[in-house]
Amino acid sequence: MREMLFFGLLVMASIKLLSAEIGAEHDHINHTHEESIDGDKFDLDPTRFNKFINGLSDVKVAVVSVNGMVCDFCARGIEKTFKRNAEVRKVDVDLGRGKVLIAFSQGTSIDFEYISRKILENGQTATKLAVLEIR
Repeated sequence: MREMLFFGLLVMASIKLLSAEIGAEHDHINHTHEESIDGDKFDLDPTRFNKFINGLSDVKVAVVSVNGMVCDFCARGIEKTFKRNAEVRKVDVDLGRGKVLIAFSQGTSIDFEYISRKILENGQTATKLAVLEIR
């Protein structure tokens, strides 16, 4: 049931991937939203994602894949780093899946280089970025 809710929310959310290789529009008939347009899986915990987006609207959620996160200290460092940014509304670090969710205000331009640099300052490496728009 929770997985259905998760996928339903993703379908309702207008998904845009802000990456250099994805620039074209896509149809919504031939793919599912647990995958990005290029076929990569988001690999998110549906329950955790639902809890993260609960109460959020008009945000862009950066889904960042990160290597090197192994402890709670790593997670807290990343959270503190991004919470210093006034445009960040919420941050969640999933150590088990190697994902960081960052909810930015809708008007924010999300840049992989900025996110990657901030994560590297904490000793980890960002490998991928996908952005979901939650209206």
